[in-house]
Amino acid sequence: MARLKIGVLISGSGTNLQALLDAAGASDYPGEIKLVISNKADAHGLERARKAGVETRVIPHGDFPDRERFDDALDGALRDAGCELICLAGFMRILTDKFVTDWDERMLNIHPSLLPAFRGLDVHQRTLNAGVRITGCTVHFVQPELDAGPIIVQGAVPVRSQDDEKSLAARILAVEHRIYPLAVRLIGEGRVRVENGRVIIDDTDLAPNDAHLISPER
Repeated sequence: MARLKIGVLISGSGTNLQALLDAAGASDYPGEIKLVISNKADAHGLERARKAGVETRVIPHGDFPDRERFDDALDGALRDAGCELICLAGFMRILTDKFVTDWDERMLNIHPSLLPAFRGLDVHQRTLNAGVRITGCTVHFVQPELDAGPIIVQGAVPVRSQDDEKSLAARILAVEHRIYPLAVRLIGEGRVRVENGRVIIDDTDLAPNDAHLISPER
């Protein structure tokens, strides 16, 4: 089976990008990262990609008169590289509805909560303020509505009584690094389909460690 060609959009350090790069380095992984794009020239994730031998592009959003022109440039670069799937990995720009629609069910995002809870920003502090006992992270297909779209994989993280925003964020990030490559693997293996706004996963012969819910006990 041909490997899925992936484009990754970043704005910062790129730790989730690194998790994807590490996964794609395995010969049996069903995806390869063809292009990494950042809107910021100083994003450390660009260096991570270069070290892995992956093509990089810097497309500064400030070079364009509006969001539509910026998104057109992103779209052109991704299509020129032959990308079939986009992974947002700390990309700090809101994409236009047209861009999202054009890549419908071919663009993923990762969010540091168990969606649909705690959409938006300041997630970890809001989690602590709410007093929830279980939080986590979610990989989902992107839709025009912020942090919405069919859920593919979730990872659960218990909230400890001594947690602060920093400690909780660090433990969730470690789980993000597990579930993002897993979500891409499931798609690359043809196990994911969307029916009536809900993801259905073919879990036939799926390894126990590749379950689409990663629990605190795993």
